[in-house]
Amino acid sequence: MGILDGKNILVTGVTMNTSIAYKVAEVAEQQGATVIVTAFGRALRLATKVVQKLDPVPQVIELDASNADELAALPGKLRELGFDHVDGVLHSIAFANPERALGGAFLKTGWDDVAVSLHTSTYSYVSLAMAVRELMSAGSSVVGLTFDASVSWPSYDWMGVAKAGLESANRYLARYLGPDQISSNLVAAGPIDSIAKTAIPGANSFNDIWTERAPLGWDAKDATPVANAVCALFSDLFTATTGEIIHVDGGLASTGA
Repeated sequence: MGILDGKNILVTGVTMNTSIAYKVAEVAEQQGATVIVTAFGRALRLATKVVQKLDPVPQVIELDASNADELAALPGKLRELGFDHVDGVLHSIAFANPERALGGAFLKTGWDDVAVSLHTSTYSYVSLAMAVRELMSAGSSVVGLTFDASVSWPSYDWMGVAKAGLESANRYLARYLGPDQISSNLVAAGPIDSIAKTAIPGANSFNDIWTERAPLGWDAKDATPVANAVCALFSDLFTATTGEIIHVDGGLASTGA
């Protein structure tokens, strides 16, 4: 018997089996959930292939979370697949142009690139939650992923700004969904060696930082601790927790220089 028995969990952002989203899907199934995966563009092919490793193999639907029409169609797609309710949603969606918005380009980034980053990485958290709102009820949970935005990081630039916006949006989403007993929380993960990380120029330096400073140590090749935290937030174990940021980073956020 698992902590997610009988729950339907929508997981966005699956790419390779190194992604946090993939590990969340895996752990959620191990804990008894029925998982539905969404992906978009090139990632759709990758996700459809990689989920074949899961047992049972989750259904995959195409979704561009920055497209209002596709978000509006999402509840209908889920119902067509037999899902009349959603108990948990993982938002694992982010993008900033690696050449123009990351890697030290902060002072030169134009608004068009900033707007794409904010729309994809910040606003989509709220718009995704609202897209499935009609399928959620008391006890449902929205969980997103962040990378501690209370400080600046080398090379992270406008993605750091987008994550700061995400962290604020999480608090407001918690405020407005709370009266319906729907929670909204973020997990601040340490660096994970995924496709998303390789897109950030100089991101390998994060591993060095965590090696030196994380009190519990950190394995950038293992997303299991992050997935465990996400699934715990989906469960009935955190019914009075919302608007929070749970750090799963080996304790680095608690340390100074």
